[in-house]
Amino acid sequence: MASHHCAVTSRALWSTFIPVRTSPLTVPTFLLPSLAHRSNFSTTTPARSKIGSAPLSLPPDVTFTITPTSATSASRSSPRNAAGSSVEIAGPQGKLSLSIPNYMSIEVDEEKRTRTLRIQDADERKQREMWGTVRAYLANHILGVSEGHTAILRLVGVGYRATVESKAITKSPAYDGQKFVSLKVGYSHPIELGIPVGVKASTPQPTRILLEGAEREVVMQFAAEIRAWRKPEPYKGKGIFVNGETIKLKAKKIK
Repeated sequence: MASHHCAVTSRALWSTFIPVRTSPLTVPTFLLPSLAHRSNFSTTTPARSKIGSAPLSLPPDVTFTITPTSATSASRSSPRNAAGSSVEIAGPQGKLSLSIPNYMSIEVDEEKRTRTLRIQDADERKQREMWGTVRAYLANHILGVSEGHTAILRLVGVGYRATVESKAITKSPAYDGQKFVSLKVGYSHPIELGIPVGVKASTPQPTRILLEGAEREVVMQFAAEIRAWRKPEPYKGKGIFVNGETIKLKAKKIK
């Protein structure tokens, strides 16, 4: 009985110190404005792509043909990454084609000879990201078929030189009439690189390589392959430089 009396007494004492919550928790009035105007991490609204919405101007000797994709082939691929229309651009320097996503469309203005790229939903991030990318590809193709893209490589180093050969000793041609760029850049043997299809290479000087082609991606990729054999180093400034590439020289290491 004594223990039971102590338990009852302790409960009564605790009930006097612990308040019983009979109403829901209320927020102070001075905190209500801050909770009502909560903002996200970014306060800026999604902006439209300035590059993607810029119209593409066509030179007089360039044709721009849009071919819609058939419904059968579009249904086989996933809706998000399905290919839309196919664009074929032809000019004096050649012919190039590009497939655009299904959520993009091209507005045609024959009077001004312009083409404008549009997307379905400007609020979707994926569409905004690809908007400017596809527009840049189309602009490069138009410039490539009308004037062409070029890359100039400079060979800096004692004894560095390059030639364009019709035959190679260490490699066999990948296609009929393929030529090769032969590099002498400090190795015990010459480096022979096959010129890709659609690229023209020449050596105006023994230490200069001129690459020309209609597709910019192919030209610059071949230039990167040549550069990879002698990347510019920062102590003597030797190497293969592409276009206006420069390198900041470092102080020599003193032991």
